[in-house]
Amino acid sequence: AAKRIRRLEENVVNRIAAGEIIQRPANAVKEMIENCLDAGATSVVVAVKSGGLKLLQIQDNGSGIAKEDLPLLCERFATSKLSTYEDLNSLTTFGFRGEALASISHVAHFSVITRTADSPCAYKAQYSDGKLVPLQPGAAADPKPCAGNRGTQITVEDLFFNVPTRRAALKNPGEEHAKIADVITKYAVHNSSVAFTLKKHGEPGCDVHTTPSANKADTIKTLYGAAIAAELLEVSTSDDTLRFSVNGLITNANYSTKRAILLLFINNRLVHCVSLKKSLDALYSTHLPKHSFCFAYLALTLAPENVDVNVHPTKSEVHFLHEDAIVERITAALSSTLLSATSSRTFYTQTTLAADAPSRPAGKAASRAEDDGGELLSQRSYAYDMVRTDGRAQTLDAFLRTAPRPALSQSARPVLDDDGAGSALLAAAGDGPVVSTDRGTGAAPALFSST
Repeated sequence: AAKRIRRLEENVVNRIAAGEIIQRPANAVKEMIENCLDAGATSVVVAVKSGGLKLLQIQDNGSGIAKEDLPLLCERFATSKLSTYEDLNSLTTFGFRGEALASISHVAHFSVITRTADSPCAYKAQYSDGKLVPLQPGAAADPKPCAGNRGTQITVEDLFFNVPTRRAALKNPGEEHAKIADVITKYAVHNSSVAFTLKKHGEPGCDVHTTPSANKADTIKTLYGAAIAAELLEVSTSDDTLRFSVNGLITNANYSTKRAILLLFINNRLVHCVSLKKSLDALYSTHLPKHSFCFAYLALTLAPENVDVNVHPTKSEVHFLHEDAIVERITAALSSTLLSATSSRTFYTQTTLAADAPSRPAGKAASRAEDDGGELLSQRSYAYDMVRTDGRAQTLDAFLRTAPRPALSQSARPVLDDDGAGSALLAAAGDGPVVSTDRGTGAAPALFSST
C-alpha cells in the first residue's frame, strides 16, 4: 500500500532546518558576529569551551535588543532587516531571514542578556525551541531585569545536545576551535575598525586580539604574521559600466605558501567564489613555484540589486550579474599590479658546508659522549663507517703497484724452443738476454745470455 503523506510537527521541521543552517560551531559564530556588526558594535568578544560544543559566548557593545522584542528573538522568520521581498534588492545588512538564532535555540541551550542605550537596566531571557522558557523552574518565562552593560551577550551551551549524530561527527574540539578562529580572523581583517577578541573560557590568554585603531595592513601583520605583511601590494579598480569596485591587498611574487589564503568579501559578506579563486590561482601560477599559492584579501562592492544573497542556507555563496566579466576585470587589475612589482625578486639560498669541514662520525662504532662543558666528543672513526664524498681525493690506482718492465731492443724477435714447449725472445745482436718460459712446469721466467 502507498504510504500516506502527513504534515511534520513544527519541532521536527525546525530541528531539520537548524541542522542545515548551523552545521558546526563556526557557523553559529559567523551568524552571531554578523548580528553584532549589524547592531553597530565596535567591540566583539568571543569565549569558547571545547571548540564551542560545551560553551559559546559572544558579547558586543552594539545597540542592544529592546525588551518588547525579546519574545520574538528566537522565532523563525522574525527579523528587523526587511519587511517585503523587494527589500532584498536593496539589502545592506548581513541577516535577512531571521533563522540563525532560531536554529541555534533548537539544537542548544540559548540565553541572552541585553541592554539598550535608553534602558535603565539589562534583561535576561532563556529560550528553548524558539520560545521563551523560565530561568528557574516554576517561574514566569518573561525576561528578568539584571545588571549588564550596553549591548548584547549571547550564551550557547551544549551545542547539538539533541542531535547525537552531528555531535559525534564533531569530536575534535581543537579542529572546531581552529575553524572558529579562522572565521573571526577574516572578519577582523575586513572590519579593522572593530576590536575582536577570541579566547578559551577560563584561560587568561587570547588566541585572536585586534585593536580598533589599526588599519587592514597592521591587522594582517598581527593575525597572519610579518612575513605576509612585508610583501603586500595594494590593488584597487572599479568599473561604472559593470557597477562594481574592488579594493584589497595581495602578496607579491616574493611570498608563497603551501595553502592558498583568500579572504573574499562581497558587499561585506564573507563568501566563496569558485571562478575568482580559479582565476587567482592561474594568475599566480606564472609567478610562483609549482604547488605554491598566495595570500589575497579582496573586498568587492556591487550594486545591491545585482547580487542574489539568498542562494545558500549558510549564506556562504552569492550570485551576481556579469560574473565572468567582473572576474576578468579583477584578474587583469591583479596581473597589472603584480607585473609592476616584479622588477626585483628575492631568492632564499642555503649555505653549503665546506669540503674540509669536520664531519660527525656515524654508525654504531662511532660512539658519542658529552663532556662537562656540553661539547660533543667523538671517538675513533672506523673505515666502514665512512663514505667517500669526493672522487678526486683518492683513486683506485693508488692501491696498485706495478714492477718496472725490462727494456728490450727494437730488433728483438720471438723464437720457439727446440721442443716447442716454450718461447723466448732472442736478441739479434747475439749477446743480448733471452727470456724463456717453461709451459709445462709454469716456472718463472729465466734470463739467458747467448754464447
